[in-house]
Amino acid sequence: MAYKTFEEYNIETTETIRNQYENIISEIGEDTAREGLLKTPERASKAMQFLTQGYQQNAAEILKGAMFKEDYNEMVIVKDIELYSLCEHHLLPFFGKAHIAYIPNGYIVGLSKLPRIVDVYARRLQVQERLTHDILECINSTLKPQGVAVVIEASHMCMMMRGVQKQNSVTTTSGFRGQFEKIETRNEFLKLISSDLG
Repeated sequence: MAYKTFEEYNIETTETIRNQYENIISEIGEDTAREGLLKTPERASKAMQFLTQGYQQNAAEILKGAMFKEDYNEMVIVKDIELYSLCEHHLLPFFGKAHIAYIPNGYIVGLSKLPRIVDVYARRLQVQERLTHDILECINSTLKPQGVAVVIEASHMCMMMRGVQKQNSVTTTSGFRGQFEKIETRNEFLKLISSDLG
């Protein structure tokens, strides 16, 4: 499923969310009739729908649409996949990159589909731990590989802009299934992406 353009959003949904944003802007003490804010509620409504469009997408179906029989049985890695998501606790962004590896078991998947499923799950209200798990389990249950590994490293605006205000902190999460639960396979994967993990 392709991303929506701003013109393709549901009019009723956009209007409902727009009204809520208008109330929020008013409640924090701003003048919603001010020139610079006249269209802000509508823009914010469309932006929120864009940032959460993963709820309308099915990651497993995306993978199934690009699975191909192949005898290749060595590690496949797609790394440095940019991701942008919203923390479900404060609705502030977190962003970073994902590294995904799998060992085929009779099927490979189109390489572009791995970044696509990252986007499907990232474009929802998330915590990084669940995002890692969602991506991992989708690949594992749909592709049924010999093994799958996911590492995500991200910076969280809820830690940078508010709260502890730590500007340089990075959170790393990981998940491993199948052959990647073996220390030698896991270490090979981590070595191959180590240049990206500092």
